[in-house]
Amino acid sequence: MSEKTESTSNPLDMMKWLVIFALLAGLIAANHMFDEFSVLIRALVAVAVVAIAGLIAATTVKGSAFLNFAKESRMEVRKVIWPTRQETNQTTLIVMAATLIMALLLWGLDGIIVRLVAFITGIGV
Repeated sequence: MSEKTESTSNPLDMMKWLVIFALLAGLIAANHMFDEFSVLIRALVAVAVVAIAGLIAATTVKGSAFLNFAKESRMEVRKVIWPTRQETNQTTLIVMAATLIMALLLWGLDGIIVRLVAFITGIGV
């Protein structure tokens, strides 16, 4: 990543975003107006319109930056060393044991504090 961020505002990009929002707003309106059509047909049209809007968005500066970010993220996820099943099971058991121990300690501490407050105030529990 560079420290210098470019803020190139292209008028064509603004028009593309307006077209995208118009397409999506039109999709919502059309889905509401044509509710007598089959759900399958409306769903297919919705998928097509969203795909077209996505393709238009990908041609903008922000869209291409997002696609570049997604590609780089995918490469980074491939570099992750995932734990084996045995390591996962062992870690899960350790977390459960620690949780149980802390629960018992807090339960005991709560019991001591309740008895202490009952002794000080004279109110029996």
